[in-house]
Amino acid sequence: MLKRKALDQFEDWYRYRTKQALLVTGARQVGKTYLVREFARTHWENVVEINLYENPAAAEALSTASNSRELFMRLTAFADTPMVPGKTVVFLDEVQQCKKAVTAIKFLMERQDFDYILSGSMLGVELKGLSSAPVGYLSTVKMYPLDFEEFAWANGVSQDLLDEVRSCFADGKAVDEFVHQRLTGLFHRYLICGGMPDPVQAFAASDNVSQVRVLQEAIVGQYRYDISKYAGGRARVVRRIFDLMPSEISRQDKRFVVRDVEGDSHFDRYDNDFMWLTDANVALPAYNVTEPRYPLATNLESSKFKLFSSDVGILTYQCGMDVVRDVLTSREDINFGALYENAVAQELTCHGLGLWYFKNRSIGELDFVVQTGDRVVPIEVKSGKGYRRHSALTKALETRNYGIERAIVLHEGNVEKDGAVSYLPTYMTMCLEPGF
Repeated sequence: MLKRKALDQFEDWYRYRTKQALLVTGARQVGKTYLVREFARTHWENVVEINLYENPAAAEALSTASNSRELFMRLTAFADTPMVPGKTVVFLDEVQQCKKAVTAIKFLMERQDFDYILSGSMLGVELKGLSSAPVGYLSTVKMYPLDFEEFAWANGVSQDLLDEVRSCFADGKAVDEFVHQRLTGLFHRYLICGGMPDPVQAFAASDNVSQVRVLQEAIVGQYRYDISKYAGGRARVVRRIFDLMPSEISRQDKRFVVRDVEGDSHFDRYDNDFMWLTDANVALPAYNVTEPRYPLATNLESSKFKLFSSDVGILTYQCGMDVVRDVLTSREDINFGALYENAVAQELTCHGLGLWYFKNRSIGELDFVVQTGDRVVPIEVKSGKGYRRHSALTKALETRNYGIERAIVLHEGNVEKDGAVSYLPTYMTMCLEPGF
């Protein structure tokens, strides 16, 4: 079983639960169902699991219930395990197939003799703007692909070693060179494999890249199916945007050019299509800010953005086998900036840090700008040897009204410090968390 950080959030819900059901969201194939099952088996004598996608009769029955009493009665009719009060959890999976189950959870929770866990892959799309949302009756945990630390656990790296890396980050000292080389190599593997559980387990067990790609191909196929099924009349446009993501993020400035979709540069025409991929947890948008000043959210330009993949392994798969070979052989004449930035975007997102970047003519471009407390910290991502060349970062630090006191350059080398700039190994993004 893969060790997942989301399990700690499940445990917090279980420890402090009152009248709230647990709602687990996240991209398809991110490990939601498996983790919920293992968690449920640990804490309850009886686990009633109903998959509303695989059991359309159950979805229909729950959707047409006229009141909460009838809903509960129909729920018990589809239970394949005795529902013993106080000893049973009901796990409704793929709840996007039955919105009624989500809106009615407050009535089910009022009985207080059963616990409920809801999960689904398309909740951001299907439940968007849902009327009569059960405010106060759901505790939500969003799951992401494995971050680099979870990937390291899966590949046999001890917690003691990772704690030592965190200590080096906190103290600004170099990581032991053997450890540094090991984690750098592991990060390169992460660029290829990504954080989806099935590819991670296959890669950790066999080092078989072709097997990993077969699994990634299946995930991409599922994404395409979801677009066709859930995006309605805009499916063709959404699929076009999805297919463009690898080439757009590989551009020199990595900004998504809207006119590449259908030759029309009007962002308003496609706003909902981009948001569909975000709501489906397939894409991670990073928005440009007019100034790298706190608070960043008040400065964003929603029509200027980079569109990262929610999983760097999926992005690498879409880029083709030649890119995989180049990463494995560490070709120095190839710029892997898109993959590195995507991996960093993933880490920042799953650690709860927002995605913004900054670009203007006088300063240049800062790959990422993040908030820690009331301070803004710019981050540059360097995949090559020229990591000390960062004119935009230097100009931003010298612009007094920005109030930037420190900056980070992520690179292939070890920890260094030069004035306000910290040079960190890219794998140290695992240490970038709120308040760092």
